[in-house]
Amino acid sequence: MSRPIVLSWSTGKDSAWMLHQLNRDPAWRPVGLLSCLHAGEVTMHRVDGSLVTAQARAAGLPLQEVALPWPCSNVEYEARLGTALEALVGAGIGHVAFGDLHLEDIRAYRENVLARHGLEAVFPLWGHDTALLARDMLAGGLRARVVCVDSTRLDPTLVGQPFDADFLAALPPGIDPCGEFGEFHTFTEHVEDFSAPVRVHPGDAWQDGTFRHIRLSAA
Repeated sequence: MSRPIVLSWSTGKDSAWMLHQLNRDPAWRPVGLLSCLHAGEVTMHRVDGSLVTAQARAAGLPLQEVALPWPCSNVEYEARLGTALEALVGAGIGHVAFGDLHLEDIRAYRENVLARHGLEAVFPLWGHDTALLARDMLAGGLRARVVCVDSTRLDPTLVGQPFDADFLAALPPGIDPCGEFGEFHTFTEHVEDFSAPVRVHPGDAWQDGTFRHIRLSAA
């Protein structure tokens, strides 16, 4: 019997591919998405909340937003996230899925936070070879756009480009093909599990510290 699970949703390719995998695993039944938004934008990705809503609609799943101020202390973050997690427990949900791939410290932190609220973290993509995983995503029809790059490690002109074979070929040595170490972040426009693509237009780009971002708007 499948168990209900909520997905931690960043809008990126890893979140979307995690949904793709869970929808094909008889052990799980995705029942919702959970996103943290700082001042109306997805953390790190800086994607507008309206586009998160559009993705949730395309996935056919309810979206629970955790509204965070900016700046936000870790204490405040955990308090607000805790309220959302308690709501999941109250709804009879015992598991939350994350799209992390290899970072042990991040995994341990997520497991610890969830355990405090009686929830278990699940990592459907954990341990996958990221070069193979990136190619599997593309072969499986996933379409995403690069919305943020660390300009100390990548050419800032890559921001706004499609996440595709050309993008992967342009990555310099030492850069993870899935951006697991924060080299870049993406927004998923389509995956097989969406009822329709979430089409976007890239707009103005701007620099925030070492990160180059691009503004997306609905097409």
